[in-house]
Amino acid sequence: METMATLEESRLIGRGNEKEEIIKLISNKDPQQFHVFSLWGMGGIGKTTLVRDIYQSQEISSMFDKRACVTVMRPFNSAALLESLTMQFRDKNEDTKEIDLRRCLEGKRYLLVLDDLWSIGEWDAIKQYLPETAPSCIIVTTREENIAKHCSKDERNIYPLHHLGPDDACTLFTKKVFKETVSLDERYPELVEPAKLILKKCRGLPLGLVIIGGFLANQPKTAFEWRKMNEHISAELELNPELETIKAILMKSYDGLPYYLKACFLYLAIFPEDQQIARRRLVRRWIAESYSSEVRDKSVEEVLDSYFMELISRSMILPSQQSVHSRKGIDSCHVHDLIREIAISKSMEENLVFTLEEGCNLNNQGTVRHLAVSSNWKGDQCEFENIVDLSRVRSLTVFGNWRSFYISDKMRLLRVLDLEGEWDLVDHHLQHIGKLVHVRYLSLRGHADIHHLPNSLGNLRQLQTLDISGTSIVKLPRAIIKLVKMQRILASGRQWTSDGVEMPRGIWKLKSLHTLHTVDISVGKAVLEDIKRLTRLHKLGLRGINKRNGQELCSAIVRLSSLESLSLRSHGEPGLSGCLDGLSSPSENLQSLKLTGKLVKLPEWIQRLKNLVKLELEWSSITEHDAAIQVLGNLANLATLRLLDGSFVGEEVHFSFRREAFPRLKVLQLHMIENIKSVGFEEGAAHKLELLQYCGWSSDIRVGLFSGLLYLPSLKEFMLYWGNWEKTEFVEHLRGQLAGPVLKSWDGE
Repeated sequence: METMATLEESRLIGRGNEKEEIIKLISNKDPQQFHVFSLWGMGGIGKTTLVRDIYQSQEISSMFDKRACVTVMRPFNSAALLESLTMQFRDKNEDTKEIDLRRCLEGKRYLLVLDDLWSIGEWDAIKQYLPETAPSCIIVTTREENIAKHCSKDERNIYPLHHLGPDDACTLFTKKVFKETVSLDERYPELVEPAKLILKKCRGLPLGLVIIGGFLANQPKTAFEWRKMNEHISAELELNPELETIKAILMKSYDGLPYYLKACFLYLAIFPEDQQIARRRLVRRWIAESYSSEVRDKSVEEVLDSYFMELISRSMILPSQQSVHSRKGIDSCHVHDLIREIAISKSMEENLVFTLEEGCNLNNQGTVRHLAVSSNWKGDQCEFENIVDLSRVRSLTVFGNWRSFYISDKMRLLRVLDLEGEWDLVDHHLQHIGKLVHVRYLSLRGHADIHHLPNSLGNLRQLQTLDISGTSIVKLPRAIIKLVKMQRILASGRQWTSDGVEMPRGIWKLKSLHTLHTVDISVGKAVLEDIKRLTRLHKLGLRGINKRNGQELCSAIVRLSSLESLSLRSHGEPGLSGCLDGLSSPSENLQSLKLTGKLVKLPEWIQRLKNLVKLELEWSSITEHDAAIQVLGNLANLATLRLLDGSFVGEEVHFSFRREAFPRLKVLQLHMIENIKSVGFEEGAAHKLELLQYCGWSSDIRVGLFSGLLYLPSLKEFMLYWGNWEKTEFVEHLRGQLAGPVLKSWDGE
């Protein structure tokens, strides 16, 4: 109710489209069916305001005999809630004591809005009293995606509510401050920059915009006041009664987290404002911190991966990137600035996280588990060693401006050393790394000036994850074979350079290895004998494949029965051609396959990969186009297909997607395939395709290149490379085929 009262004045600024879509959804429902619609999103996003506006709209109210709207109060009281519903649904002359709710609704077309459900148990407790009378309908609002899915069994009836766009956010904010729509550029040019900072802090959250706007409405309209608000937002949330509502509402989301998610959420206070946090980085750090153990048939990584997704479904973290590059769909996340203030406040309260940064409090902080060092901190060794008790620090994360004293032998319990970034780290900075004998996670990702790892790496006997992706390391020290607890070695190269590292003999001793990516086998095939013995491998990447090592390669892969992800790369002639023929079939568990290098035709065993979810082909030079597409179209579980530069060649390349082919395909990417003349979809082909990305040579782009797009019922987005938009006739022809899906521009990354 607090949110409703706070947002009431805003009356749906920027929510016109959502209101129209939801009304259409309800109006077009099957009249023979009972429906439950679920609207979900983070606290303060405007669910209550929107749903009540829909409830009161003439189009909706005229469709039902009886209506009721109720907010689920805390603590949950089913008797009080049912009494409220009975009061609203009963006829005026009926006594509530003598009427049964189910009987009151039997045979009636009713509409019920249940606002702010917090658990599946609450829904189940209410639902048993509500008859499923057609064409009645219930609208539920909740902060959690899993509750929305539980209430609405039909996915089409689930509606996620997102943040306001920049223009709508600005309109809502200025209207709240000035009581009218105002152009800051024209009337208050000195407020434009401070307003941008406040809008950035609110990130399109209506609750934040309305409350902060309302607070500033009663302050002098000066740049000084607005800058002060932005700079001291954390303190203002604590001290100003007018702003307490934001904190109270957002804190409810934190308080509602189960205990196992609270630690994972507070961990995010380590990362700077606006940081995009990679999913793999977060999950692997949580593993090193022992934030979970194996559960029944799930590995620790799978459990913590599910925690990441649960935080997203609860809107505590926001997905940054829906990526075609990941089997899992969401590669990274960020934290809303106002939610981040909650994480920082609670983590400091519990002595979890302290950040050394310019202007920070230099009083002794005592025991802190996680220490972060900002790139703007200019302190000395004395400050560093005295501000916190280094002997209790479990993780050190440095975001720039390296100092030699950051690696201290006082850090006796350090488990995570995360130096990921692109700053001034060089080889000699790592010479004392062997002192940190309890480290489980070490990341040097992104540091192109790191060429070698010291032999003292062999002292890190607890190390589980070594991430040297994006460095210039080409060979791992022999000492690595001592690290028998190692689970992941990540050594993908920098973009546009040859990737992969040379491994020492004896790597077979690392029996716990789960991920090994990428190994350069061009220097000798002996390492393949070692890899063959790593039977727990789930992910493997190899480069430097040629005719000399092809047979040993096939022999090794066949032995790796747990393999889920395989990447094979070969440059030049003859590429992969003839190197993979000896492979009867990789692991039946294989879900992701990436082949880079000349093939001429698809390996025969690909058709047997019944569990394959993602396939990427690059420089494959496949000449039998139709035959290859037919084979791929029969892969029952293929969800992502990336056909990149040089994957198909010929004077004319034609792709024909036939009826019933590609039954599970959701993402199709076509990138710089030369001489492509047609991409056609028959009715019934790729019926689950949601995203189609295309980047083509200018000479190949013409009207009619794509046909049958109207036959793709699930298509949501067609993403066209920004450089191809200059072909205006082609773009207009595409628009003509895309009635529902959105045509968007993308940068080719």
